[in-house]
Amino acid sequence: MQFGIHLPQAGDQASPTKIRRAALQAEDSAVTDVWVSDHVILPNGASYPPSPLFYDPVVTLTWVAAVTKRVRLGTSVMVLPMRHPLPLAREFGTLQDYSEGRVILGAGVGWCEEEFSALGVPFKERGRRMDEGMALMRAVWSHDPVTFPTKYISANVMDMRMTPLPKVRIPFWIGGVADAQIRRTIEQADGWHGSRQTPAEAAPFIQRIRAARPEPEFTISMRVRWDGTDIGALRDRVAEFAAVGVQHIMVEPNSRETDDWDAVIEGTIKVAAG
Repeated sequence: MQFGIHLPQAGDQASPTKIRRAALQAEDSAVTDVWVSDHVILPNGASYPPSPLFYDPVVTLTWVAAVTKRVRLGTSVMVLPMRHPLPLAREFGTLQDYSEGRVILGAGVGWCEEEFSALGVPFKERGRRMDEGMALMRAVWSHDPVTFPTKYISANVMDMRMTPLPKVRIPFWIGGVADAQIRRTIEQADGWHGSRQTPAEAAPFIQRIRAARPEPEFTISMRVRWDGTDIGALRDRVAEFAAVGVQHIMVEPNSRETDDWDAVIEGTIKVAAG
């Protein structure tokens, strides 16, 4: 089992100082990667997420890359279809080279219709925009010059150049359990990044994905919540996930606003050490 931690990048306790400290703790431990979440703008008074405080995910990971050398850098998850894929491809391609190949691009379709509306992006086309956006990003990362006709994304990419091409291929891990997301994972991704399912809930999705993607380098990952108090409970939960085929666990606080981030991070580091 591999372990990741969510950096204190979102929620009322988030701060640059805490992000840097957590990244350095992970760097000096058995934890394999550090993660951030993604929202651009949220409705006032929304019940979830409880805080609108989100530091930009790509800028945060770039800053973390500058103070680390080993840990991988993941998004859990980037809401890909609400952004134009070309500047996003440039940002992640740059981060991949700056970090010497440590990026994991966790991506999902999103759920907040008001956020899409604020950004001027059609919410009902998000699945089709995600498919086209992933393909366009991979095209500009791997072809120079590149031509890519689009249907849902406003772009005229005809004999264009975006260099440098990333030296190391950027993997996509897809989040979500909707049928379209599972099919997208099987057909297009390098991993599946589940979120907050129980082992029993995750098992049928894992079985379906693994039957279609048996290669060992395809990663089955799960984002789990833990309040930092009972390390034995976390060990038990990890064992339960391992039994249904999960290879990677990313741990976040149960509550970003009230849990002790230090306890969650330090406890995860202990579990990762064995």
